[in-house]
Amino acid sequence: MTLKEWLGESSDRVHEDGWTGVDASAYELYKGFLRRLAGRESFGESIYDHSWDALVVLDGCRFDCMCEVAPEIPFVKRVWRFASAGTRSDEWMHANFDPRDCSDTVHVTANPNSAAHLDSRNFAELVEVWRDGWDDELGTVPARAVTDRAIVAGRSIGDGEIDADKLVVHYMQPHFPSIPDPLPGDEMSRGEFGERVGVWERLRRGDLTREQVWSSYRDNLRYALSEVAVLLDNLDADRVVITADHGNGFGEWYIYGHPDNTPIRALRDVPWVVTSGTDSGTYDPKSWMVGPDETEGANGTKGADGQTASTADRLSALGYR
Repeated sequence: MTLKEWLGESSDRVHEDGWTGVDASAYELYKGFLRRLAGRESFGESIYDHSWDALVVLDGCRFDCMCEVAPEIPFVKRVWRFASAGTRSDEWMHANFDPRDCSDTVHVTANPNSAAHLDSRNFAELVEVWRDGWDDELGTVPARAVTDRAIVAGRSIGDGEIDADKLVVHYMQPHFPSIPDPLPGDEMSRGEFGERVGVWERLRRGDLTREQVWSSYRDNLRYALSEVAVLLDNLDADRVVITADHGNGFGEWYIYGHPDNTPIRALRDVPWVVTSGTDSGTYDPKSWMVGPDETEGANGTKGADGQTASTADRLSALGYR
């Protein structure tokens, strides 16, 4: 954003929102300044520079939060620090998958950014769980929907039904909204999309405390890891890596959430946990076949209220603008 653009936007926001609008515009200008410092050169590491059979991606998981909960999680023995190639999911997708032939990879994702930023032709299979697994009441994709599809995909690879060597499983948690500990006023019904300011903006303004947000975020990570436990018990994989696409700012360098191309460690540093999986055959995933009355295809999926939720709606609900 140029200074001229910022002045024009600030004038509009003052007219509409008073001095609260100036504060929001100044924050956007500050984030733009940090982006200029970062430049547009590549930084961080590619996930494919390392060895793994299955890669579990926990959306927006901070390195230090994983370290905090690690003693509670039997399969997390050590948390390594990994430099992500992006600070937003779309950035991470482009950096890791655009430069490479991923025909050896099945990609199971709950993140709606896949619609615009992943090419299904580049993968052995691209399974977009958000298209039929989105829960309107929760405002996100529950982790079990991802676990189910990932187990099916893993067994299909193992049985030779899909010709692939690698499996990527992208959960939406611990990205807000928190399923086990939702924050007051952060419900994600589509009718409220344009009205909510989001957890990160409310934290920046002081409407929520850091302790409130951290507790909710940490519980959402625990929830995601409980589903990873189910996955690991029903997936044959010698080397499973648990990581994240980006972290989140809790006020470090006055950054909240995860703006793109932002050169601060709270967003760049993500966990890297190495474990393994063994298919015990103890869990039979539910069927995720979608009938003609339940889907709108690539442009959107009908929710429980019968309305069509577009990709843009889903991205808006998750804080992407």
